[in-house]
Amino acid sequence: MDGNRRWAQAIGRAPSFGHRAGADHLGEVLDWLRTRGVDHVSVFVLSADNIRKRSTAEVGYLFDLIESVLPATIERTQHWQVHLSGDLALVSPGARRALRRAVESSQGRAGHLTLAIGYDPHADIVAGVRAALADGAADRDGAGLVEAISEWLPGGPVRDIDLVIRTSGERRISGFFPWQAARAEIIFSPKMWPAFTEADLDVALAEYGRRRAAADT
Repeated sequence: MDGNRRWAQAIGRAPSFGHRAGADHLGEVLDWLRTRGVDHVSVFVLSADNIRKRSTAEVGYLFDLIESVLPATIERTQHWQVHLSGDLALVSPGARRALRRAVESSQGRAGHLTLAIGYDPHADIVAGVRAALADGAADRDGAGLVEAISEWLPGGPVRDIDLVIRTSGERRISGFFPWQAARAEIIFSPKMWPAFTEADLDVALAEYGRRRAAADT
């Protein structure tokens, strides 16, 4: 969900305005995805690097949004089961409690939403490898070991990511689930996240379909 600050700056508003607009926009995009039959979604909310590098005031405001806006947005839909990926020790106690309540209260829902918060890609993979080895996966062959590591990574029941959409015009994935997105199609949208529209989503899904059809011929 990239481009919140730049979107706010372009309309003469403070970064906090952009972050709030971006958080609110997630609910709209989740509704669009649900109506299109997409039931497994992973969202990069806040990286560990961002927590460490941005100002205390900005990070504090982001924690407030995570505590107050994200759980309410997800609860409203009554569709998404929440999964978390990242180091929650990096977020505020209030945000941490709100996220854990969201996980508990959303159990058993049809859709699966993984939120990357306090996320570090290297730490994610290292934790998965360690857990798989501790579970005895070292005795498996190469494909079996890969499968075991995938099973131990956090997230919903489907780990592999098919399509990555990066907003804001930046042409990099910035450590977004590298293990899970190893075979994903990647689409870079020039739109800032709060300005990303339903039509933009349809363009991305159509391009994904075109690429997969071409790969199958």
